[in-house]
Amino acid sequence: MPEKLLHAPNGRIESGILGLDDILGGGLTPHRMYLVEGAPGAGKTTLALQFLLKGVENGESGLYVTLSETKAELIAVAESHGWDTTRFTITELLSDEGLDPSFEQSVLHPAEVELGETVRDVIAKVDEMKPARLVFDSLSELRMLSQNPLRYRRQILALKRYFATRACTVLLLDDNTSEPGDLQLHSIAHGVISLDNVTHDYGGERRRLRIAKMRGIRFREGFHDMTLKTGGIEVYPRLIAAEHHTDYSSSALSTGTGGLDALLGGGLVPGTNTLIVGPSGVGKTTTVASCLLAALERGEPCTYYLFDETRMTLLRRSTNLGIDLRPHLDSGLLTLRQIDPAEIAPGEFASDVRKCVEEHGARFVAIDSLNAYLQAMPGERYLLLQMHELLTYLNQRGVITLLVLGQHGIIGEIQSDIDISYLSDVVLLFRYFERHGEVLSAITAVKSRANGHERSIRQFRLDSEGLVVGEALRDFEGILSGLPSYSGDSPMLAPARGESLEPPGR
Repeated sequence: MPEKLLHAPNGRIESGILGLDDILGGGLTPHRMYLVEGAPGAGKTTLALQFLLKGVENGESGLYVTLSETKAELIAVAESHGWDTTRFTITELLSDEGLDPSFEQSVLHPAEVELGETVRDVIAKVDEMKPARLVFDSLSELRMLSQNPLRYRRQILALKRYFATRACTVLLLDDNTSEPGDLQLHSIAHGVISLDNVTHDYGGERRRLRIAKMRGIRFREGFHDMTLKTGGIEVYPRLIAAEHHTDYSSSALSTGTGGLDALLGGGLVPGTNTLIVGPSGVGKTTTVASCLLAALERGEPCTYYLFDETRMTLLRRSTNLGIDLRPHLDSGLLTLRQIDPAEIAPGEFASDVRKCVEEHGARFVAIDSLNAYLQAMPGERYLLLQMHELLTYLNQRGVITLLVLGQHGIIGEIQSDIDISYLSDVVLLFRYFERHGEVLSAITAVKSRANGHERSIRQFRLDSEGLVVGEALRDFEGILSGLPSYSGDSPMLAPARGESLEPPGR
């Protein structure tokens, strides 16, 4: 998350939306005219209200000129967010006052009122109020009154010239009702902020923001996810990992399980990510919980993102296996987030990860699982790009990242929704295998960029003592075919309930 800007650099002014200021590198250039465009419901009015309220907070007067919505509607919108509109002035040019002959020029109807009279009303109000911040809502009304593009452009240019002589920062709101490809407003405005709605077949709408143009300053290009909630708009700047490198120790840290440490060549290394792959029920989530418990007992803050499982189910099951996370959850050392993939945007998720790392000091981050995270994305290629940036960011911050990827099937050919192994520094593979009529579990490290890891396969078991990893087993067959079996003589792990794992007669 971007840090709060106490003073905007280079003479900039704050927009009222922290994420937008971060994208702009500090805020808006003062005394300029900006275009805020977007379809109805995209959040233009809310953005404009936040802009004026931030000005009031900084001791600047504000004026909201509305041609489309009534003053009562604007007040209702503001009150839904808990904002006080009495702190700035709202001028409604389409009002009941227009019925009075002395206010005849305020009744906006193309058949009765000239466009020039409307513009003069706006200028007169600005001359009277002398606001430092002005919102003009909306240009669609002026466009209808203009009746032709030339006259419309001339009036906008007239407004621009007028505002240039005043110490006033202006937001012009437009609902994109112009002809497709009509970019004349873009050429006139100093900057263009474009708001966008994306609707999927299921789940909430995805709102995005893009700086289409901004003269004289460098800004982050592309789309940035945003949300419109009670309390206003929040913008989540697109993550650029290269901006977040820090120094950290690269000494391996124990997973809390000796056999797993040996398999990994010493443990988990800060600044690396580990992909835990396997079929359903094999023990991937419990392995993550066990690794987090070891880190928590060392006093290291951890964050666990749950996409598949509920919070209570994880805590109850982990406790039954001797992995009690509750004390660390109560102390605040562990942050446990249950995520609904249908209701969160990828940028919002990445922003939350940044907040946990930069504000709460998380040294371990677990994402369980990538299968559900995939469902939060509009397309597979976006998952790969955003996951690449997120993992690179976490690596450069010295965070140990654990990723869970569930695979389809139990035996035979086992497949994944997506191949992300090339982005991972370490890959732990889990498989079921047969031995003398018993279905057991095995684990192996198939890749490690961090340590010289074992190439062996070890038995893996979960019981009331937690995670247990046995000695290396050398006589496996059929691992790559998806039907592994073991026919060697190496001893198995001690049975959990006293039953013998040796075949009859041996």
